[in-house]
Amino acid sequence: MEALIPVINKLQDVFNTVGADIIQLPQIVVVGTQSSGKSSVLESLVGRDILPRGTGIVTRRPLILQLVHIDPEDRRKTNEENESKRNGRLNRGIDGEEWGKFLHTKNKIYTDFEEIRQEIETETERISGINKGISDEPIHLKIFSPHVVNLTLVDLPGITKLPVGDQPKDIEGQIRELIYKYISNPNSIILAVTAANTDMATSEALKVSRDIDPDGRRTLAVVTKLDLMDAGTDAMDVLLGRVIPVKLGIIGVVNRSQLDINQKKLVADAARDEYAFLQKKYPSLANRNGTKYLARTLNRLLLHHIRDCLPELKTRINVLAAQYQSLLNSYGEPVEDKSSTLLQLITKFAAEYCHTIEGTAKYIETTELCGGARICYIFHETFGRTLESVDPLGNLTTIDVLTAIRNATGPRPALFVPEVSFELLVKRQVKRLEEPSLRCVELVHEEMQRIIQHCSNYSTQELLRFPKLHDAIVEVVTSLLRKRLPVTNEMVHNLVAIELAYINTKHPDFADACGLMNNNIEEQRRNRMRDLPSTVPRDKSLKGPGGQSLSPSEPHALEGEAAKAAAGGGSQSGEQTDGGTGNWRGMIRKGDEGAAGERAVLQHSYPSSPHKGYAVNLLDVPVPVSRKLSAREQRDCEVIERLIKSYFLIVRKNIQDSVPKAVMHFLVNHVKDSLQSELVGQLYKAGLLDDLLTESEDMAQRRNESADMLKALQKASQVIAEIRETHMW
Repeated sequence: MEALIPVINKLQDVFNTVGADIIQLPQIVVVGTQSSGKSSVLESLVGRDILPRGTGIVTRRPLILQLVHIDPEDRRKTNEENESKRNGRLNRGIDGEEWGKFLHTKNKIYTDFEEIRQEIETETERISGINKGISDEPIHLKIFSPHVVNLTLVDLPGITKLPVGDQPKDIEGQIRELIYKYISNPNSIILAVTAANTDMATSEALKVSRDIDPDGRRTLAVVTKLDLMDAGTDAMDVLLGRVIPVKLGIIGVVNRSQLDINQKKLVADAARDEYAFLQKKYPSLANRNGTKYLARTLNRLLLHHIRDCLPELKTRINVLAAQYQSLLNSYGEPVEDKSSTLLQLITKFAAEYCHTIEGTAKYIETTELCGGARICYIFHETFGRTLESVDPLGNLTTIDVLTAIRNATGPRPALFVPEVSFELLVKRQVKRLEEPSLRCVELVHEEMQRIIQHCSNYSTQELLRFPKLHDAIVEVVTSLLRKRLPVTNEMVHNLVAIELAYINTKHPDFADACGLMNNNIEEQRRNRMRDLPSTVPRDKSLKGPGGQSLSPSEPHALEGEAAKAAAGGGSQSGEQTDGGTGNWRGMIRKGDEGAAGERAVLQHSYPSSPHKGYAVNLLDVPVPVSRKLSAREQRDCEVIERLIKSYFLIVRKNIQDSVPKAVMHFLVNHVKDSLQSELVGQLYKAGLLDDLLTESEDMAQRRNESADMLKALQKASQVIAEIRETHMW
């Protein structure tokens, strides 16, 4: 099982080559406050001085440290590890049993660990600056040594409270966010470092660990600086977990002091002094504390953690490999036959455009209506409801109707309602249907434009490779739609103009409406005849216009005339009874009385004599707005309004049916039928091939990155498969 950690190191190398951290590999994350001894613990595990030291914040970038154990007799690297090119010469091997490599320096080998420390400081300052700034970009370092156990550790900036130097005011929040980023990895083990000369209950390292790992299943505590505790005190209760219990355990270590570091005290010497101190101060716990025990414990925990994580890790790698394979396929292969490729892309776009309209597209939108479905919604919901909401008598008052009737009669009083007034008013109402009809054309045109973007985003992703071709296709289709828009608008305008050109009062539906209205008027006349006063002789009601008696069949003829008069604006039967007369003289007298009453109202309302100080302007014709309409005027207006409403509903029904048909024929179907030929005619030209099929600047780069990532994932999958066969897990 010891070989599992090299497997993880190999996987880390694989993903480092592509600069990706999409796979969360098992690793040990070191967390602690500033100057708590984190760096000393790491150096004790390495056995070498490799980390920058000093006061204040020293670790300012995450350091991913891979420790690789090699056999003591193997003093040279294998071909994979030790072959590097330096100054144009191939060096096969390095003298010395320990060496290091940085990811950012590629194949450069470091045998001088002081040089490794200098490189860490230089790389830190390059990204984070020279005045205490921090960065979340990690430094990758791999150490090969026969004196280390296989581990992967991450050293993070220490938790601090106040900013120093050019650190931002929210430095504490930034460091915590960086720590949370690494310890949130469920495959990581948290190494919480706390100094022994501080109160364990106030440990910031344990606090942030519990925030992410409340059960403590992957947290191990390390107590540093055991030798710096106050005289008369010890850490026995802390190490035994009586103060703060930690599930994976608490291990105490003794660090080198700053004086030891300044005097270049070797780590090996410090390890001997640590062992002697533990034997003297904590004899019963000496074998369960110290740097060597910490290294073995971390190695054991990491091994078990890796074993538990590998199955899920393999599944994750396989899923990502499939995703990157699909992504790479979407980028396509480099173009060889440009002529054929261009024709294929044009044909595919035209087909997808038509399929989207017809509802047979491969990629069907599920969040909103699009294509043909939205066009159908525009026709039958948006346009249909808009037309139904148009009031047949909207913007038409009774005064407007009465004024139209009077204007149509000229200087002579009319016996019947003039037909011209009906045509004038009904045309005015029908004209109101033109605006929503043209708006319907506009909405369909907008949807046809949206289909272009829909096809580009979902159906033909190959176009994203060639931005110039995409722009050219969009321009051609937009131009085609733009050319069809005025033609369609003209046709819709003509549909309304056709209705206005001839008011067909013989329309079957309109004739039925008129007949029904005449029957209603006839019924009203008969009811009034039955209600005649008893003082009127019955025989007088059967007198003709000349006072002659009528035959039994002639009253029906008179009734027909009365009905026609009522429908055409003639006198009412009630007027025939006025003064006990049943002839036209009574109607005329009644009209004279009505005119006299109207004149009396006007004379009362307006000055009529210039002798009273008012000048009379004969051109000022008062509009009788406030007066009550006479019975005849009321009847005439009611007849006209009913006729307008009846005819308007007929025309609205025609427009609601004919406008969608016109839009489909002149716009939608025409674009569908001519799109392919239009695209080929405009774009399929030899002189445009090279320009149109030029890939976007970043497409080749993304294709290469996806190919590299796919190779890395496939290689990682092979590594896991090999270790699975070897260890049978």
